[in-house]
Amino acid sequence: QVQLVESGGGLVQPGGSLRLSCAASGTIFSINVMGWYRQAPGKQRELVAQITNGWDTNYADSVKGRFTISSDNAKNTVYLQMSSLKPEDTAVYFCSRIQAGHQYWGQGSQVTVSS
Repeated sequence: QVQLVESGGGLVQPGGSLRLSCAASGTIFSINVMGWYRQAPGKQRELVAQITNGWDTNYADSVKGRFTISSDNAKNTVYLQMSSLKPEDTAVYFCSRIQAGHQYWGQGSQVTVSS
């Protein structure tokens, strides 16, 4: 079993920045995919960014150039640095970890971009 604990959401003005963190604990394997998804009201959950085995990154087109995913393998923690935030980035952001054929989810963090 894996537990994921998120932190760092909140309210920010358009153009501002936020950093989300997600710490994994439990049975941790080095071969893994960690990612951030988001779900806005009335919309499906979508992949925002993911990082495979701590180095190979992938981003949704809507956040390329604005968001950066990174990981600290020693701390089993993944980060999402979000910059130039837009109102359309408002959503609940979920951390995810895939390992050994299972996908685990964090509790979700509200990010609201509004003036």
